[in-house]
Amino acid sequence: MTTSNPRRIVPPSGMGLYVHVPFCKTKCPYCDFNTYQGIEDLIEPFLLALTSEIKRWGDTLAHPAVKSIFFGGGTPSYLPKGDIEKILASIQASYQVAPNAEITIEANPGDLDGAACAGILAQGVNRLSIGVQSLDNYLLNLLGRRHQASEAVEAFKFARQAGFDNVNLDLMYGLPNQSLDQWRRTLDSLIELAPEHISLYALGIEEGTPMHRWLEDGKIPEPDSDLAADMYQYARESLAAAGYHHYEISNWSVRGRPCEHNVVYWENGPYLGVGPGAHSRLGDFRFWTVLSPRDYNIKASGWAAANVQPIDELVEAALENIPTLAGWEHLSLETTCSETMFLGLRLLDGLNTSQASSLAGIDLAKKFQAPIQECLELGLLEQDGDCLKLTESSYLIANQAFTRFLG
Repeated sequence: MTTSNPRRIVPPSGMGLYVHVPFCKTKCPYCDFNTYQGIEDLIEPFLLALTSEIKRWGDTLAHPAVKSIFFGGGTPSYLPKGDIEKILASIQASYQVAPNAEITIEANPGDLDGAACAGILAQGVNRLSIGVQSLDNYLLNLLGRRHQASEAVEAFKFARQAGFDNVNLDLMYGLPNQSLDQWRRTLDSLIELAPEHISLYALGIEEGTPMHRWLEDGKIPEPDSDLAADMYQYARESLAAAGYHHYEISNWSVRGRPCEHNVVYWENGPYLGVGPGAHSRLGDFRFWTVLSPRDYNIKASGWAAANVQPIDELVEAALENIPTLAGWEHLSLETTCSETMFLGLRLLDGLNTSQASSLAGIDLAKKFQAPIQECLELGLLEQDGDCLKLTESSYLIANQAFTRFLG
């Protein structure tokens, strides 16, 4: 389907672009992401397939504006030297990348030395997200991480020495056999490093993972939700005292340094995902690519230029002609409104209902008058004019608010 204005599904302010890299040297026992170990033979054809998909989407969307790029996985830092630069060159050639675009890459501490950090920076990446997870060697071993605590600290220092001035450090809490003292030591040590951004995630033991089998076999204890809550509260107090802004339920930053790419998700904005298993949301459609890296390599490489037709709406016929897709769904107005509410409320500074209503095309305060009032009465939300936000006491039980906005 061709039209005269194919760019309108991406606003002039741009979209987020997510690049999924499915390769890991080793897969952690808690991980249920679309990642794989032992398939290094697919890396070279993956690079060709990925750059092909990037170009085809750029052509299909008439070279739209991009305001953030995020390399996730998997372990993007595990790619051979120069591959990130090739991927970014493909993106630059096919999209209008904002001069100040945030470009993030996730990295394993074990992959980062001075040369690696300098190389990543030189390839065009300006934000590094390091998967520290813990600074306790016993817990790192339990998590199947391939680095020691000292290597994580060294990786951060290498990043600084290379010139990175925007670094995120990931930590996990609520781990099996993790004590509050261990958590305090790890978090206090992390704060001393003074990264620009810190993400803290409670461990979720997902079905089908090795860790879930360990739990069923009695090899590890059930997660202690009360202890995890104590850890979260300690983090909130410590990070606030250290000057970090708690801007999203699981994320803290120094002022002016939130993760711009993730803010696109929380504001229910447009984003395109490329790579196996990546998800996208453009216009009124959500869609996702095939999971298998091998299948993805075949399908993306076979997406011939002759099949590319610019589209102004991601209509059924267009989506059915894109070979890398595994599925798609049309988002009803009801779904869009619900997602705008509960995603936006994750941002702790609050959701401006007037602005969100303008984007959604419907008065959200009126549409959700009953659940909003119920949440206010229950102390889950508080309101100041057009600003609606979670109360501090509801951060750990935010789903009790979110579910009230589901149809």
